Amino acid sequence: MLDILVMPAVHDVATVDLNLVRVLSALLDERHLTRAGKRLGLTQSATSHALSRLRRLFGDPLFVRTSRGLAPTARAQELAEPVREAMRALDRCFRAEEPFVAASAARSFSIASADYGSFVLAPKLLERLEREAPNVDLWLRAVDASFEEQLARGDADVVVVPTRSGELAAGIRSRPLYRERFVCLVRKGHPLVKKGIDLASWTSMRHVFIAPRGTPGGVVDETLAQLGKRRRVALAVPHFLLAPHVVAGSDLVVTVGARVAEAFAEILPLRVVDPPVKLPGFEVRMYWHERHHRDPAQQWFRDAVRGAAEPSSVRA
Repeated sequence: MLDILVMPAVHDVATVDLNLVRVLSALLDERHLTRAGKRLGLTQSATSHALSRLRRLFGDPLFVRTSRGLAPTARAQELAEPVREAMRALDRCFRAEEPFVAASAARSFSIASADYGSFVLAPKLLERLEREAPNVDLWLRAVDASFEEQLARGDADVVVVPTRSGELAAGIRSRPLYRERFVCLVRKGHPLVKKGIDLASWTSMRHVFIAPRGTPGGVVDETLAQLGKRRRVALAVPHFLLAPHVVAGSDLVVTVGARVAEAFAEILPLRVVDPPVKLPGFEVRMYWHERHHRDPAQQWFRDAVRGAAEPSSVRA
């Protein structure tokens, strides 16, 4: 026993057999070698050997024999609560992951997107939350220029944006949501638009250009340049959802995604017409961080976002 008392305590957890934590926890609860061993599925000899290792580890007897069994020393009593917390942490770590129960969940999820993406997804997504997860809240956030960093910081659960070219940052996953085509919006009764719109009329009209980052140029200008044509951008706006209101009260024209155009044509005096040139469509994609990939709650939410993007029948 004197040798035990002079042994220095070990502080480097990397050198510790964590099975000894289980033994110490059982001894603290049972105060008896045989009962602690049975609880752990060990023989009395193996439990006694483990106790000897614990004594050397902590430089303390930890337990002394009495007529009623083993009595903890002051050092063992100090260790009791940290050991219980360690056991609770280990139990949480190795316990089978609990499924996400949407009906009883009380939490929030967040999507980072431009107003276009939020406009497309939010109504159907809110319907699903109300139906399946009434205590789950939704936060819509602005998307950063570097959305990978936004996801890495945990500032959003998912990012929904047009598919970005180039290699993604490490730890970022993605999947396509839907494809979109471009159409034009004009006010009803526009003098230059009858059954449709021809190229000469289109290039002579004043255009609204949606520039979220405040820079000129885009798919319309690139396509016209290939034809040796130009258009006049009379108004540039940073938000998708402002443009339809401006067009409804003017002779301007705006080229936008079909989902936004068709939705606004139902509530404003607007017409949806095809552009006079073929414009390439675009894909909208959902991005998330690797650390959330297997989380049941996040998996449920991503499935809800995917469902809100359907139907994906818009032609590209």
